Amino acid sequence: MHSQFSELYEKSLSRDILVGEVVKGTVIAVHDREVVVDIGYKAEGILAKDEFLQPETLTVGSEVEVLFEGFDDVEGSAILSKRKADRQKTWNDILSNAEEGAIVEGRISRKVRGGFMVDIGMEAFLPASLVDIKPVRNQDAFIGLQSKFLVVKINHKRKNVVVSRKDLLEKSRNEARTEKLSTLKVGQVVKGKVKNITDFGVFIDLGNLDGLLHITDMSWGRVSHPSDLAKLGDEIEVVVIAIDQAKQKISLGLKQKGSDPWGTVDQRYSIGNQVCGRVVNILPYGAFVELEPGIEGLVHISELSWTKRVNHPSEILSIGMELDVVILSLDKEAKKISLGAKQAQENPWTAAANKYQVGNRVTGTIRNLTDYGAFIELEPGIEGLLHVSDISWTHKVAKPSDVLKKGDPVEVMILAVDTEAKKISLGMKQLTDDPWVDLTKNFLTGLELQAKITRIVNFGLFVELDNGLEGLIHVSEIPDCSGQDLAKQYKIGDTLRCSILNVDQEGRKIALTCKNESLSA
Repeated sequence: MHSQFSELYEKSLSRDILVGEVVKGTVIAVHDREVVVDIGYKAEGILAKDEFLQPETLTVGSEVEVLFEGFDDVEGSAILSKRKADRQKTWNDILSNAEEGAIVEGRISRKVRGGFMVDIGMEAFLPASLVDIKPVRNQDAFIGLQSKFLVVKINHKRKNVVVSRKDLLEKSRNEARTEKLSTLKVGQVVKGKVKNITDFGVFIDLGNLDGLLHITDMSWGRVSHPSDLAKLGDEIEVVVIAIDQAKQKISLGLKQKGSDPWGTVDQRYSIGNQVCGRVVNILPYGAFVELEPGIEGLVHISELSWTKRVNHPSEILSIGMELDVVILSLDKEAKKISLGAKQAQENPWTAAANKYQVGNRVTGTIRNLTDYGAFIELEPGIEGLLHVSDISWTHKVAKPSDVLKKGDPVEVMILAVDTEAKKISLGMKQLTDDPWVDLTKNFLTGLELQAKITRIVNFGLFVELDNGLEGLIHVSEIPDCSGQDLAKQYKIGDTLRCSILNVDQEGRKIALTCKNESLSA
């Protein structure tokens, strides 16, 4: 008995173990829930089996590292911790390496404010913003995740470690991207999947690397929006058209799989050809017409109609409509084609010279009235001008609207035709002989007449004589009257007695006087 006690005593003195020290021990017994470990101390220690990461591998004689926390006098056993030993060992490893940037293995154990705690042999903090490359919506999904982490910060005083999973993922992704990038060459045809669609193009996932298929490289023809040619998830075959190694950017092309239609445009189109196209864009100065995918030409606003004055192409064109056009010019190098729409239609002015000859009587419709005359439509697209001076032989017409009405039919005579200038002059008075000479042959000076006031101006009175001719009584030929008094003393429709003062045959003017007459008729 004495010898056993002596042996234990000697054993206890064999080594002085400090509280908090990590020591090596030997498993001397494995039970269902506990493991007994000999650390060469005065008593063995008992640990819970679940403190071991792989308890099923434990056997009697296995060596383990544990942390000595003290001695339990009541139980008579050493207080040991495998977890704390692992944590201490990990911390010591981190301190010995003392490297921010080291890669450690761990498991996300729980959520805390602002992120997670990760068991890397000790607890390390993983900010929520560093758990993944993409923003995290469901944090619970990461609990229990076994992964590698990058040590981003070590606080030696507080024994705190901050780790990042995101940095490691990005590092891995960048390495994979660089490797993928090194395998690509300009002109290479590759397959990818449509990952994202924007207004300016489509992003294609090539596997560890995304490339941009710009809208201008999708088709030789016009593309309204990238979604017209690609849908999310589509498998697509594209051509590598540019590689930016520094920015790790790839430019892709779809249209480059086929040849540029402008390269052979002169084999299919030549000046003077009439072709059918589709209106694809309308601008204030004209319209773009697609002749085939990738080949468009401009119809200038001046080439839209032979006869109609077009203020904006949208007055006669609409997007998508088919239009017959004629090739006016073709520049293969500049990739420009000028088109004419009116040239694909018969020019009504070409036949106008034969159809409307000077002296012909025709009937038209009054389309517009101005101060200087009336525009008469003779047929769709062909109008002529009836000048105010050609309305009447006998009356000086002040405004065409006084005697003509818009929309009314009217008979006129062709006075002149200019097909180059697209002008036709018309006359109404020419339909009858000039009655002036006959009507004025008896108008001798002093002849008394009766006249009706038709217009009052500041210099006199215009009157209509019994035979329908017009004459002027100048204010100086009206007794006791000035220009300001005319409108007060007389009104339109009043009848006056006057006499012939002078007849100007060349100027077709009749001057009258009231000086020798009693003014009232």
